[in-house]
Amino acid sequence: MSNAIRIHSFPLSGHAHRVQLFASVAGIAHEVIHVDLPAGEHKQAPFLELNPLGLVPVIEDGETVIHDSIAILIYLARKYAPSFIPENPQQEAEMNRFLAMSAGEISYGPGAARLINVFNSPADPDVAKNIAHNALTKLENHLGGRQFLVSDEITLADFAIYSYIAHAPEGDVSLEPYPNVRRWLTTIEGLKGFVPMQATKVGLAA
Repeated sequence: MSNAIRIHSFPLSGHAHRVQLFASVAGIAHEVIHVDLPAGEHKQAPFLELNPLGLVPVIEDGETVIHDSIAILIYLARKYAPSFIPENPQQEAEMNRFLAMSAGEISYGPGAARLINVFNSPADPDVAKNIAHNALTKLENHLGGRQFLVSDEITLADFAIYSYIAHAPEGDVSLEPYPNVRRWLTTIEGLKGFVPMQATKVGLAA
Protein backbone atom coordinates (compact mmCIF):
# COMPACT_ATOMS: atom_id res chain seq x y z
CA MET A 1 0.00 0.00 0.00
CA SER A 2 2.90 2.31 -0.76
CA ASN A 3 0.63 4.67 -2.73
CA ALA A 4 -2.12 4.60 -0.11
CA ILE A 5 -2.95 7.63 1.98
CA ARG A 6 -2.23 7.23 5.69
CA ILE A 7 -5.13 8.07 8.01
CA HIS A 8 -4.00 8.72 11.58
CA SER A 9 -7.05 7.72 13.56
CA PHE A 10 -8.55 6.60 16.85
CA PRO A 11 -11.38 4.03 16.74
CA LEU A 12 -13.73 5.97 19.04
CA SER A 13 -13.34 9.29 17.22
CA GLY A 14 -16.31 10.25 15.06
CA HIS A 15 -14.20 12.88 13.33
CA ALA A 16 -11.68 10.21 12.35
CA HIS A 17 -14.38 7.72 11.43
CA ARG A 18 -16.02 10.03 8.89
CA VAL A 19 -12.71 10.21 7.02
CA GLN A 20 -12.13 6.46 7.10
CA LEU A 21 -15.74 5.82 6.05
CA PHE A 22 -15.49 8.15 3.10
CA ALA A 23 -12.16 6.72 1.95
CA SER A 24 -13.57 3.21 2.14
CA VAL A 25 -16.85 3.92 0.32
CA ALA A 26 -15.10 6.08 -2.30
CA GLY A 27 -12.56 3.31 -2.94
CA ILE A 28 -9.56 5.46 -2.03
CA ALA A 29 -6.57 3.29 -1.11
CA HIS A 30 -5.69 3.99 2.50
CA GLU A 31 -3.94 2.68 5.56
CA VAL A 32 -5.29 3.40 9.04
CA ILE A 33 -2.65 4.33 11.61
CA HIS A 34 -3.84 3.93 15.19
CA VAL A 35 -3.01 6.85 17.48
CA ASP A 36 -3.09 5.87 21.14
CA LEU A 37 -5.08 8.77 22.59
CA PRO A 38 -5.44 7.27 26.10
CA ALA A 39 -1.63 7.08 26.30
CA GLY A 40 -1.32 10.69 25.12
CA GLU A 41 0.40 9.84 21.85
CA HIS A 42 -1.46 12.69 20.13
CA LYS A 43 0.21 15.22 22.44
CA GLN A 44 3.76 14.05 21.78
CA ALA A 45 6.28 14.07 18.97
CA PRO A 46 6.21 12.86 16.25
CA PHE A 47 2.41 13.26 16.02
CA LEU A 48 2.59 16.96 16.90
CA GLU A 49 4.79 17.43 13.85
CA LEU A 50 1.83 16.28 11.75
CA ASN A 51 -0.78 18.29 13.65
CA PRO A 52 0.41 20.88 16.20
CA LEU A 53 -3.15 20.96 17.57
CA GLY A 54 -2.73 17.38 18.75
CA LEU A 55 -5.99 16.10 17.27
CA VAL A 56 -7.07 13.22 15.03
CA PRO A 57 -7.66 12.71 12.20
CA VAL A 58 -4.62 13.58 10.15
CA ILE A 59 -3.86 12.26 6.68
CA GLU A 60 -0.58 11.92 4.85
CA ASP A 61 -0.84 11.80 1.08
CA GLY A 62 2.75 11.57 -0.03
CA GLU A 63 4.33 14.80 1.17
CA THR A 64 0.94 16.43 1.78
CA VAL A 65 -0.29 16.51 5.38
CA ILE A 66 -3.82 17.67 6.21
CA HIS A 67 -5.73 17.79 9.47
CA ASP A 68 -9.34 18.68 10.34
CA SER A 69 -11.87 16.10 9.21
CA ILE A 70 -13.90 18.41 6.96
CA ALA A 71 -10.80 19.78 5.24
CA ILE A 72 -9.69 16.19 4.70
CA LEU A 73 -13.04 15.14 3.21
CA ILE A 74 -12.96 18.02 0.73
CA TYR A 75 -9.33 17.35 -0.19
CA LEU A 76 -9.93 13.64 -0.78
CA ALA A 77 -13.04 14.26 -2.83
CA ARG A 78 -11.46 16.97 -4.95
CA LYS A 79 -8.40 14.85 -5.67
CA TYR A 80 -9.73 11.30 -5.80
CA ALA A 81 -13.54 11.21 -5.83
CA PRO A 82 -15.05 14.39 -7.29
CA SER A 83 -18.43 12.76 -7.87
CA PHE A 84 -19.15 13.17 -4.15
CA ILE A 85 -19.25 16.96 -4.58
CA PRO A 86 -22.29 18.16 -6.56
CA GLU A 87 -21.61 19.98 -9.82
CA ASN A 88 -24.73 22.08 -9.31
CA PRO A 89 -23.72 25.23 -7.37
CA GLN A 90 -26.92 25.31 -5.35
CA GLN A 91 -26.51 21.67 -4.32
CA GLU A 92 -22.86 22.30 -3.48
CA ALA A 93 -23.95 25.19 -1.26
CA GLU A 94 -26.45 22.88 0.43
CA MET A 95 -23.70 20.32 0.97
CA ASN A 96 -21.51 23.00 2.55
CA ARG A 97 -24.36 23.95 4.86
CA PHE A 98 -24.37 20.41 6.23
CA LEU A 99 -20.59 20.40 6.51
CA ALA A 100 -20.95 23.50 8.70
CA MET A 101 -23.70 21.78 10.67
CA SER A 102 -21.38 18.84 11.33
CA ALA A 103 -18.87 21.21 12.93
CA GLY A 104 -21.60 23.09 14.83
CA GLU A 105 -24.83 21.51 16.01
CA ILE A 106 -23.70 17.93 15.44
CA SER A 107 -20.43 18.45 17.30
CA TYR A 108 -22.00 20.39 20.17
CA GLY A 109 -25.09 18.21 20.31
CA PRO A 110 -24.82 14.42 19.84
CA GLY A 111 -21.03 14.64 19.66
CA ALA A 112 -20.75 16.45 22.99
CA ALA A 113 -23.39 14.25 24.68
CA ARG A 114 -21.39 11.19 23.67
CA LEU A 115 -18.14 12.75 24.93
CA ILE A 116 -19.74 13.21 28.35
CA ASN A 117 -20.68 9.53 28.63
CA VAL A 118 -17.73 7.94 26.89
CA PHE A 119 -14.86 10.24 27.85
CA ASN A 120 -16.20 11.98 30.97
CA SER A 121 -16.22 15.39 29.30
CA PRO A 122 -17.11 18.21 31.73
CA ALA A 123 -19.72 19.64 29.33
CA ASP A 124 -23.35 20.10 30.41
CA PRO A 125 -25.34 17.00 29.35
CA ASP A 126 -28.69 18.78 29.32
CA VAL A 127 -27.41 21.46 26.98
CA ALA A 128 -25.80 18.87 24.70
CA LYS A 129 -28.95 16.74 24.55
CA ASN A 130 -31.12 19.75 23.82
CA ILE A 131 -28.87 20.77 20.92
CA ALA A 132 -28.84 17.14 19.73
CA HIS A 133 -32.61 16.82 19.61
CA ASN A 134 -32.98 20.18 17.87
CA ALA A 135 -30.50 19.02 15.23
CA LEU A 136 -32.21 15.64 14.87
CA THR A 137 -35.57 17.33 14.43
CA LYS A 138 -34.13 19.43 11.61
CA LEU A 139 -32.63 16.34 9.97
CA GLU A 140 -35.86 14.38 10.42
CA ASN A 141 -37.88 17.07 8.66
CA HIS A 142 -35.28 17.54 5.94
CA LEU A 143 -35.01 13.82 5.16
CA GLY A 144 -38.72 13.37 4.53
CA GLY A 145 -38.93 11.93 1.01
CA ARG A 146 -35.14 12.07 0.56
CA GLN A 147 -32.65 9.23 0.34
CA PHE A 148 -29.63 11.41 1.06
CA LEU A 149 -29.12 14.85 2.56
CA VAL A 150 -28.49 16.88 -0.59
CA SER A 151 -29.55 15.09 -3.75
CA ASP A 152 -30.42 11.67 -5.11
CA GLU A 153 -26.74 10.78 -4.82
CA ILE A 154 -24.63 10.61 -1.71
CA THR A 155 -22.34 13.59 -1.07
CA LEU A 156 -19.76 14.62 1.50
CA ALA A 157 -22.64 15.95 3.61
CA ASP A 158 -23.78 12.43 4.43
CA PHE A 159 -20.32 11.32 5.53
CA ALA A 160 -19.80 14.42 7.66
CA ILE A 161 -23.08 13.94 9.53
CA TYR A 162 -23.32 10.14 9.81
CA SER A 163 -20.90 9.08 12.56
CA TYR A 164 -22.14 11.16 15.49
CA ILE A 165 -25.79 10.67 14.56
CA ALA A 166 -25.37 6.89 14.35
CA HIS A 167 -23.71 6.90 17.78
CA ALA A 168 -26.05 9.41 19.41
CA PRO A 169 -27.46 6.70 21.72
CA GLU A 170 -24.04 6.52 23.38
CA GLY A 171 -24.82 10.03 24.63
CA ASP A 172 -28.30 9.02 25.86
CA VAL A 173 -29.86 10.64 22.80
CA SER A 174 -32.55 8.30 21.49
CA LEU A 175 -33.10 7.97 17.76
CA GLU A 176 -36.51 6.33 18.19
CA PRO A 177 -38.50 9.54 17.52
CA TYR A 178 -36.75 10.04 14.18
CA PRO A 179 -37.77 7.38 11.61
CA ASN A 180 -36.46 9.32 8.61
CA VAL A 181 -33.08 9.68 10.28
CA ARG A 182 -32.97 5.97 11.10
CA ARG A 183 -33.90 5.09 7.52
CA TRP A 184 -31.10 7.34 6.27
CA LEU A 185 -28.60 5.68 8.64
CA THR A 186 -29.64 2.28 7.29
CA THR A 187 -29.09 3.52 3.73
CA ILE A 188 -25.55 4.65 4.60
CA GLU A 189 -24.84 1.37 6.34
CA GLY A 190 -25.89 -0.53 3.22
CA LEU A 191 -23.32 1.16 1.01
CA LYS A 192 -20.56 -0.93 -0.53
CA GLY A 193 -17.41 -0.28 1.46
CA PHE A 194 -19.24 0.78 4.62
CA VAL A 195 -17.13 0.44 7.77
CA PRO A 196 -18.74 0.91 11.20
CA MET A 197 -17.30 3.03 13.96
CA GLN A 198 -16.37 1.05 17.02
CA ALA A 199 -19.13 1.10 19.61
CA THR A 200 -18.46 1.62 23.30
CA LYS A 201 -20.00 -0.16 26.26
CA VAL A 202 -22.20 2.90 26.69
CA GLY A 203 -25.44 2.90 24.72
CA LEU A 204 -24.87 0.92 21.52
CA ALA A 205 -22.91 -1.97 22.97
CA ALA A 206 -24.54 -2.12 26.41
